[in-house]
Amino acid sequence: MTILMVDDNSVNLFVIDKILKGAGYENTVSLSSAGQLFDYLQIDKPQAPKPDVDLILLDIMMPETDGIEACRRIQESERLKDIPIIFITALEDANKLAEALDVGGMDYITKPINKVELLARIRVALRLKYEKDWHMEQEKKIRDELDLAMQVQRSLLNPPLLQENIQINVSHLPSFKLAGDMYYWHRFNDHRYGVILLDMMGHGLSSSLVCMYISSVMRDAIKMLEDPELVIKELNRYMALLYNQKNFYNYYFTCIYLVIDTESKTVEYVNAGHPPGFVLVDDSELCMLERGSCAVGFFDQMQVTKSTIHFENDIQLLLFTDGVVEANKDENLLLEKLQYIASQKWNQTITSPIHMVIPEEELGNQQDDMCILMIQAQASKVTSIL
Repeated sequence: MTILMVDDNSVNLFVIDKILKGAGYENTVSLSSAGQLFDYLQIDKPQAPKPDVDLILLDIMMPETDGIEACRRIQESERLKDIPIIFITALEDANKLAEALDVGGMDYITKPINKVELLARIRVALRLKYEKDWHMEQEKKIRDELDLAMQVQRSLLNPPLLQENIQINVSHLPSFKLAGDMYYWHRFNDHRYGVILLDMMGHGLSSSLVCMYISSVMRDAIKMLEDPELVIKELNRYMALLYNQKNFYNYYFTCIYLVIDTESKTVEYVNAGHPPGFVLVDDSELCMLERGSCAVGFFDQMQVTKSTIHFENDIQLLLFTDGVVEANKDENLLLEKLQYIASQKWNQTITSPIHMVIPEEELGNQQDDMCILMIQAQASKVTSIL
């Protein structure tokens, strides 16, 4: 523990030092000016390590730079502003004392110094500092754990898929370090793929953790069951395991899960309470992926309706979460834009679908997670055997 004493009067420094040493505060440093204080703290070196200082006892009335200005400069430094400062002054000017506290001082003591009062105020200041340091350390641990969780979540996301008969491009933009939106695709064979896009209720840490939970079982469900109706029911079963009557609310998610078969030229899908996506069939017919059930997690048992879309040559699908639509105050205008984009033939080299919908400069203050999937599939070529 280190306490800095700053006063241009050497007698005051001697008296304070004796009081502190007598109370067991052995590591004290006496400084006679604000300039010496700045040098000790390396205030002009923002990259310098944070000094091992627990408290500053600072005189207000000093030549050249007074204590109030010194405190103001310390508070402007990101690495120094958490050091508590107690002013020591002979002033009885209430406005001056108020200014001293306004610039960042924690407390003040008037001269002549009362030993009991000085030590009591030092104990309070140090206790508050230790509590603040503890909370900052815990916050850092939480941030580090969130960063790790974010890396884990991102590792679960598929890269773009560019195959001869199917292409999938995606934009995934969390509003928080962890996202409540999730997507995944799985290749069953050369001509059959499963694709899912889900949006967990809410956003932030809790919904993100539930999203990671369901994504861990979602992969196995898709690989083992494949069929959209069976997969959605299995995910609902897992969400039911989270139900707790003591919770103020329970979690649910909306999703679209579809299976594209380029050999049979079909798209089988279930829309579980999700915003309807757009489908362009053979460059001519634009339709929507209508809802076939409620959101996943509402009920222990859910009715699921599977739908099938047929195509001859190719098909395009535009899927998105509600955060995309809500990014603009005029949701109808954004829906019209999405519909227009879905009706156009896409270039297979699309790298950032979100920028086709929302300009980059408008993405900085998003309130919800956003995810867009652009899927293009072509009918598999049939090779004749002579």
